[in-house]
Amino acid sequence: MNMPGHLVATSPRVHTYSELRQQIHHDLRIQHPEWIQPDGESLMCDSYEARLMELLGASMRRRSNESVAPTAIG
Repeated sequence: MNMPGHLVATSPRVHTYSELRQQIHHDLRIQHPEWIQPDGESLMCDSYEARLMELLGASMRRRSNESVAPTAIG
């Protein structure tokens, strides 16, 4: 939804896993500058990034275990 007075972030297309991680890292810091400490570190952003990587890893493992051909029942 586009609301007057609000910026809408648009990101370039991501083609690799590495680019996705980089884009998420960048976007979290732009969207939540209050999470960034004076030294540039962000424990909150790091936590979100780590959790996302866990979820992506679990999703990728599930997909690699799925059968690509249907099995016959009978």
